[in-house]
Amino acid sequence: MLSKDKQERSQMEFFSIEEFVPQEHLLRKIDSAVDFTHIYNIVSNLYCSDNGRPSIDPVVLFKMVIIQHIYGITSLRKTAEEVKMNVAYRWFLGYLMNEQTPHFSTISYNFKHRFTEDIIEHIFYWILNEIEKANLLSPEAVFIDSTHIKANANIKKYVKKAVPTAAKRYEEQLLQEINEDREDNNKKPFDRGKKKEDKIINQSVTDPDSGVFHKGEHKKCFAYEAHTGCDKNGYIMGVVVTAGNVHDSAAFDDLYDELTEHYKDIETIAADAGYKTPWICKRIIDDGRVPSLPYKRPMGHKELMKPNEYVYDEY
Repeated sequence: MLSKDKQERSQMEFFSIEEFVPQEHLLRKIDSAVDFTHIYNIVSNLYCSDNGRPSIDPVVLFKMVIIQHIYGITSLRKTAEEVKMNVAYRWFLGYLMNEQTPHFSTISYNFKHRFTEDIIEHIFYWILNEIEKANLLSPEAVFIDSTHIKANANIKKYVKKAVPTAAKRYEEQLLQEINEDREDNNKKPFDRGKKKEDKIINQSVTDPDSGVFHKGEHKKCFAYEAHTGCDKNGYIMGVVVTAGNVHDSAAFDDLYDELTEHYKDIETIAADAGYKTPWICKRIIDDGRVPSLPYKRPMGHKELMKPNEYVYDEY
């Protein structure tokens, strides 16, 4: 028997939003595991206590960003639209179906002008601390790798720009150690030498902070690099974001400093071949830790002979 659905879209109904969210929903688990009221203590000094317009609840703003990243929503604008229509999102934020949810520009403005990098970092390590208290974090071994994040910029729209070549950290330390040795031997210390020449890069017109990324089979594009350190359970313990044209080994020092500052119990640093340089190995070993890195073939100029191609002639 043929039946047709009723088209009663304008019908008014009463229902409980609590009943529409499954008990095993991920957002229910997050809400029960994390005490988000701690955020009020962190951001209270950013708001005036006795005058001004009532603000959007800061916990709501942070929860909306959590929704965006958990479900892979591409933008804050799209996140705000999804929150309007999704019952589970509204339940997580504490909004009823007939309540006005925050506009995307409000979220963007707060994270651009109010919530500083220090505030975000404070909340990040507060959550990690809660994970550690629950004995879920294993900081003894840290696994470091990087991934590129494509920028919203056309690879064909760029300008040529000369930028100074960044000095590598180990160069300054090496020069310092050499000069200390020369002074001990009553020799004149070396100066810093001639100034390094500028290098020419392609800078995006749309997103100048990004850099040209081209690695392996990946298509050349403007991107960022997220250098991340995780424990064996997959919890992110530290992140450093650079332009896409920064090599993994060049970003290691900042990430290593961040990890070792907050976690003194780190024993092993595991990373891929991109981080296998003499300086990185020396620094990890000098700190009493173990570098766990894969075998890497000797590198050299393509037109020159490789070390394994030389033949020993005893005569």
